Parts: sequence; C-alpha cells; structure tokens
Amino acid sequence: MLDAKFVRDNADEVRAALAARNSSWDVDGYLAIDVSRRELIGAVETLQARRNEASKAIGTLMKSGGRDQAEAAKDEVRRINDEIGAFESRTTDADAQVREMLLTIPNLPDASVPCGSDESDNVEVRRWGTPPEFAFEPKAHWDLGPELGAIDFERGVKLAKSRFVVLGREGARLTRALISFMLDTHGERGYREWWVPALANAETLTGTGQLPKFEDDLFKTGEGLYLIPTAEVQLTNLHRDEVLEASDLPLNYTAYTPCFREEAGSAGRDTRGMIRVHQFDKVELVKFTTPEASMDALEGMVADAEHILQQLGLAYRTVVLCTGDMGFAASKTYDIEVWLPSYNDYKEISSCSNCTDFQARRASIKYRSPGEFKGSRFVHTLNGSGLAVGRTLVALLENYQRADGSVEVPEVLRPYLGGQTEIVAE
Repeated sequence: MLDAKFVRDNADEVRAALAARNSSWDVDGYLAIDVSRRELIGAVETLQARRNEASKAIGTLMKSGGRDQAEAAKDEVRRINDEIGAFESRTTDADAQVREMLLTIPNLPDASVPCGSDESDNVEVRRWGTPPEFAFEPKAHWDLGPELGAIDFERGVKLAKSRFVVLGREGARLTRALISFMLDTHGERGYREWWVPALANAETLTGTGQLPKFEDDLFKTGEGLYLIPTAEVQLTNLHRDEVLEASDLPLNYTAYTPCFREEAGSAGRDTRGMIRVHQFDKVELVKFTTPEASMDALEGMVADAEHILQQLGLAYRTVVLCTGDMGFAASKTYDIEVWLPSYNDYKEISSCSNCTDFQARRASIKYRSPGEFKGSRFVHTLNGSGLAVGRTLVALLENYQRADGSVEVPEVLRPYLGGQTEIVAE
C-alpha cells in the first residue's frame, strides 16, 4: 500500500509510474474521493468547534440566570451532535473507500527498473553454467518421471483433479532431500528457519498484498481461511503490528511449505508436466531491513538463491523484470531461470523482490532507532524463492538424465539420500 499523502502530493509521478506498469488504477477517482473525505473531516471539525463554544456558553448562561438562553444553547448542542453524527458516518464511509482503493494500487517501480510492457522487455544480467549437450535425444520430465516411477500424473488426477501430481519412490525421496538441502544451505548463510501454518486468515493475506486483488487465485476453506500461495505470506506477517529494533535488522527468515494456487487465467499455459500445478513445494526467503539497506539486501537474496543452483550444477540465467512484468507488491524483481531441455530454454525457478515499505504499510511493521530518529518508521520487506522445489526436481531429472534412462544424483544431494548416486527405473 502507498502512503495516502504521497499519492495526493505526487499525483503526476504516480500516474507516470502506473502507466509504466500498465496499470489502470484510477488516480483521478482516488483524488476525488480523498478531497471529499478531507472536506467531511473539515466539516466535522468546524461543528465540533461550534459545539464546544455552545457548551461553554451553557455554563456561563446558567451562572448569570439566563436559563431560557441556556436551554436554547442545549438544544443547539443537540442539533450539532446530530449533524456531527451524520458527517462522521459519511466520513467513515469515505475512509473505507480510500483504504479500499489504496489496497488495490500496485507498488511503484524503483528508478533502476527498466521500462517495458511485458516479459520480452526484461533484461538479462548474467548467466551461470552451460546447458548440457546430450549424445542422445533427451526426454522431458513428463515422460522420464513416470518411466522412473518418480512422477505419477494419472494418480494425481484420480486423487484430486488435473494439475495435481503424485511423487513416488525416488521422486518423493529426492523432493525431501532437496527441501533439507535448501534449508540447511540457507541456514548456513544466515537465515533463521521457521515452520508455519499452511492456512492463513484474510488479514494475513491482505498484509502481503494477495488480498483483495488476487482472491481468485487462492483456495478458500468454508471457515474463511485460505491455503497459502507462498510462505512469504506467513513469514512476513510474523511481525504484523509490531515495532522492531533497528539493532536487530536485518532479519533473514526461511521456511519450507506446500503452496496452493488456483492458477486462474493460466488456461493453456504449461499444461504438461509439473511446471504449473495447483499444489507445489517451495523453500521461501524473507528479509526485513531498513530502507537504506534494502536494495543491497535484494542483491544478497538473489545470490543466495543462485547459490543453490550452483551447488546443484544447474545452468541458469538471471533477469531483472521490466516495469510491465513485475508483481503487484514489488518495487524491483529479479527472476532466476533454470535451463530445461524439454523447453530448450530457461524457465523461472525463483523470483526475488524488494517490496520496499509496501507490505509493511499494509501490515503495520515498523522499526525504531532511538539514536537516529524519533518515533518509528516502516521497514522494507523482501521475499524470494530459494527455490521452487518441484521445478528443481524437474531440472535435475532433465539435466542429469543418461542415455539408459537413469538419472545421476548431484553430489551435494547424496548425503541426504544415504549415499545414493543414481536413480534407475524399478
């Protein structure tokens, strides 16, 4: 959420930033509501002043024997109270309209973000590793996985519906190994591990920006709770309505969770395999920093996510998203894309974003630094995938496959699999 005063005082800047994001958010409509709201507040304050004057006059008139005038003044106070009540009701409605609109405005892009309309305008910043060259025709994971008994798409549909999968045998074990490896590695790099609920309430999802805008992408229970789309939701809201100490920042958090997404509007996209499914596993990274440190923290988070791919020996590239391709809450985002032979291309496996104070303002997460400034200020929050586990599993199967249909296990994962060096068909 943006600051109401900032939007009011910098309307032209906000319009330009929203245009760069391809956003149709109604700046003029918001300003009109904001003007009406402030006029109502002014009217209430004027009436309150009149009421105070009339109330003081009652005592003076009573002391001087002007009982009739005092009764008239009392009637005036009652009339003013009725007017104040009516204006306060309208003010409450206007306050709700202002907040509702502010909850739907996207974050503004950082000045370093390249301008562009869609993913074709994203800018590659680096590559690591070399995509493998095969002396045979490599198989896609949707063929190789079932042959190995590692992925079962049909049973996923039978147990739930399309875009759910079952992992069997080495698929399940390799997934568990990846989760442990990622959490251990991030722990070694300074992240504190958490275990959080897979369900969240509406206030929690509003705090990070999933609600109200993206409700159609969420699975909802009959009790009004939502299945989380990412652990970012829970990790960020751990400090909702709290004031942190500057001396404790940055806070670096990580967690593994299952993630659930309706994938509304994604019909026809990545329909084969495990790239776009309704339930997937992810290890998430979240940081809380001071505003001055947040951009450096973003670079560090990207390096932490890249480190996982480097340890696994998977080729990837890193791109900075343009203004028209960024997520709702992000001010700057890097996507890390792993090489997948089945696509003969790079595919997103991590997205790392600096949300500046956008989420902190929604969730009321502040920090104080008594020796530096009075009161408290909003922290900056960052989040990123470290990594999407299912897509990592896919990348391992496809990039480490052999001509005989077996798959080599990367060295760093072998301790998590009891020393196992390969995956073979049953």
